[in-house]
Amino acid sequence: MRVLFIGDIIGDVGRKLISKHLDSLIDEYRINLVIANGENAAGGFGITPKISDDLLSLGIDVITSGNHIWDKKEILPYIEKERRLLRPANYPDGVPGSGDITVYTDSRDRVAVVNLAGRVFMGNFDCPFRWFRRELPRLKAAADAIIVDFHAEATSEKLAFGWFADGGAAAVIGTHTHVQTADEQILPKGTAYITDAGMTGPANSVIGIEKEMIIDKYLTLMPRRFEVAKGHPVISGVVIDIDKRDGKSVSIERLQIKDGHG
Repeated sequence: MRVLFIGDIIGDVGRKLISKHLDSLIDEYRINLVIANGENAAGGFGITPKISDDLLSLGIDVITSGNHIWDKKEILPYIEKERRLLRPANYPDGVPGSGDITVYTDSRDRVAVVNLAGRVFMGNFDCPFRWFRRELPRLKAAADAIIVDFHAEATSEKLAFGWFADGGAAAVIGTHTHVQTADEQILPKGTAYITDAGMTGPANSVIGIEKEMIIDKYLTLMPRRFEVAKGHPVISGVVIDIDKRDGKSVSIERLQIKDGHG
């Protein structure tokens, strides 16, 4: 079973990349399931119902998110109905939407996709470690493999969770910091891991935002409205090979594809 995980989609630049290249990536890498983090797909902050629908229609099977999931208020009623758009599972009880879903690949394998948020520099989420330990038996009973989007700021927390989930999850893929790391590996018990899958959007930027705006923010400390940068588009992500017989990964490959247009 082969899974494509696409790093954080940033604004219109990122969405256009998906529209242009996703079909060819699926064919080239013989992908059975596509997961993408979409929490910054609407102008760099949040996601709207229309954008979610558009991304799903392009061939993304599950959209994960993170701390920006509520930035667009219209997402609240939508996320109650569209289970393929996830919010972090470790929000408190009663929050709209769902943090995990079990889907079928095109080869009829069952994959549980889980969205969890870290807590270091991230806010008052419930403990992701305890959530995963508590829910793991349910997830294993429902799926042939488990893939976790661990949306977190601190490298140490991501690494700790990867080791914690080793042997339980087929993959732990870090998101949120938008800079692709070079530490992809298969952990000893069969979990594919990377600290951050990177972003899909404008490479000539500061994590997707116009660099001059960020520099000015550091120089002046004054608040200002940020805008997604233009041009220099890049798709970042990973391709994971999973043995469906035991739900463990056999390989993980980083992708970073620069588009010469735009």
